[in-house]
Amino acid sequence: MASASRTFSRALRTAAPSLRSTTTRSARFAAPAQNAFRGKRGYATGNEEAPKDKYEGNPTGMFVGAGALLLGVAGYAAYTYKPELLGLEGKPKAPFVPRFENYQEVYNHIAKLLEEHDDYDDGSYGPVLLRLAWHASGTYDKETGTGGSNGATMRFAPEGDHGANAGLKAARDFLEPVKEAFPWITYSDLWILAGVAAIQEMQGPKIPYRAGRSDRDLSFCTPDGRLPDASKGASHIRAIFGRMGFDDRAMVALSGAHALGRCHTDRSGFDGPWTFSPTTLTNDYFKLLMEEKWAYKKWNGPKQFEDVKTKTLMMLPTDMEIVKDKSFRKYTELYAKDNDAFFKDFSQSVMTLFELGVPFEHPEDQRWVFKSSFD
Repeated sequence: MASASRTFSRALRTAAPSLRSTTTRSARFAAPAQNAFRGKRGYATGNEEAPKDKYEGNPTGMFVGAGALLLGVAGYAAYTYKPELLGLEGKPKAPFVPRFENYQEVYNHIAKLLEEHDDYDDGSYGPVLLRLAWHASGTYDKETGTGGSNGATMRFAPEGDHGANAGLKAARDFLEPVKEAFPWITYSDLWILAGVAAIQEMQGPKIPYRAGRSDRDLSFCTPDGRLPDASKGASHIRAIFGRMGFDDRAMVALSGAHALGRCHTDRSGFDGPWTFSPTTLTNDYFKLLMEEKWAYKKWNGPKQFEDVKTKTLMMLPTDMEIVKDKSFRKYTELYAKDNDAFFKDFSQSVMTLFELGVPFEHPEDQRWVFKSSFD
C-alpha cells in the first residue's frame, strides 16, 4: 500500500498546477449566457484562447480525473496485496462425496456399453463381468480376514494370472472406459457394481449394493487355490465356500450363476454353455440338471458332461455334485421348481459374497438398489 500512496501523491503534485491555473483563469473563460452554446465548443468565442489542457475551466473534470486515478491506484493495490478486498479470492472446493445418483450414472454407463457391445461370446459381456466380480470376491478367507472384493488385486500378477482367472482381462478391459469416465470410483467398487449391473441387465434379481471399497497394491494379492476347482467333488465345494462362511443352501444358490455364460477351452479347458439362454438369468440351470440326462463327453479335453438329447450343453463335475449330494440336492430341487425362491436366495448370497472382507463405513440398512435399463 506504501507504493500505492506514493503513486497517488505524485499524481496530485502533477495535477496541482492545473488546479492553480484554473483558479486564476476561471473568470477569463466566463462567457456571457447568450454566447454559452455558440459553435461546437463552448469556449470558442471571438479572440478568446482555447484552454491549454482538458481540465482548464473545468475543475469538476479535474476532480473526476483525480478520483478515477485514485480508484485505479487503490484498486491495483488491493488486487496486488489483498485480492480478497475485491472478492476475487478463490473459495476452496468441498471434497467430492459421491451419492446414490452418481453410482446410478456409473450403472447406466455400464448398461449402455453392454447394449452397444453385443458381439461378445453369446451376445453379451454380462457373464464375464459377473465372473470378474465373483472371482474378485471369492478369494475371501474368514479365518485370516484376507482376500475379498476390497482391493481389486486381480489387476496385478500373480493373482491376475491364476488359472481360475483366465480370460477375465476381457472384463477388466471392458470396464476401463468406465473408469476413465468416472475416475472417482475405485476399481474395487467398479468391478462389483459391474457384477450387479450384469445380473440385473440379464433379467436377474435386484442386488443391493454398498460402496466403500478401496484399491490396494500387489502386496495384498491372494495365493492361488482359493477359487473353486470345477473338477472336484462335494467336499471341495464345501471347503471353498465354507472358508468364506457360506452354508449348503447358499452354495447351491451361488452355483445358479452357471445359468449364464459358457466355458472356453483356451481359458478353463472346458467347453460349452450350461443353458440354452446363456445371457438370461433364470432357474433353467437347475431344471436342466434335474430333468435332462447327462453323460460323459467323449473328447480330448478334461472330464465334463453333455446332455444326451442335443449334445450342445455341458455340465462340470462340480455341477453334478449338487445333484448327487443329498444336502445339496434338496436345494437344487427347490430352485428347479421355484424361480422366485432361487432369485431370493441368489440375491442374498451374491450380496453377501460381494461384501466379504470390506470395511464399510455405511451400515447395512444403507444399501442401494439400482434401476435397470428396462425398469
